[in-house]
Amino acid sequence: MQSIHPTHALFTVTPDTSTETLLVNSYESVCSVSTLLLDLADDLTGKQRDVALAIHQLSELSVLLVGKAMDQHAPRC
Repeated sequence: MQSIHPTHALFTVTPDTSTETLLVNSYESVCSVSTLLLDLADDLTGKQRDVALAIHQLSELSVLLVGKAMDQHAPRC
């Protein structure tokens, strides 16, 4: 039987990953979550739809925040 080491993470981020790479990947991930939530909301009704749309709004806020951080880190011309 293999022992489980609680200090090992299933997912890790390479320590020398650039800030730009971290921001771009974060932006893409949050955009994907936002899209998935809209698709999910289309299949729901009532309170469940309201909850999915509220979570979508929070994810859209994250998209805006990460986008702003990207612009501040490496402004686009």
